[in-house]
Amino acid sequence: MRIGEVAERAGVSVRALRYYEERGLVIADRSPSGHRRYPESAVERVKFIQLLYAAGLASKAIREILPFLDTLVATPRMTRRLMDERARIRARIDDLTKAHDRLDELIRLSAEYENTPAACPAT
Repeated sequence: MRIGEVAERAGVSVRALRYYEERGLVIADRSPSGHRRYPESAVERVKFIQLLYAAGLASKAIREILPFLDTLVATPRMTRRLMDERARIRARIDDLTKAHDRLDELIRLSAEYENTPAACPAT
């Protein structure tokens, strides 16, 4: 696949794909004319990279995790890294859930306040 097709199917920009390639996250072959050519699997790989970025991982951490996708063989160090990242993401989810729940509470209180006689404008 050409770079534009991968970008479109993965939901990223061509610029992002070039950046991923510079960081060693995605590898492209080159056609005789110099155009990047990606395997079909690049789409899912890029989507996974996007998820990891959204979860707060740096490109260095992502680069360390990606070889497992290719081989499905994890060293004890890799397994520990995966578990550490999962724990970090879980803690972030828990914090975001607390913030979400607190905002829900504030919205509920706001709605209750708006419905009290003192909050209603005089008619």
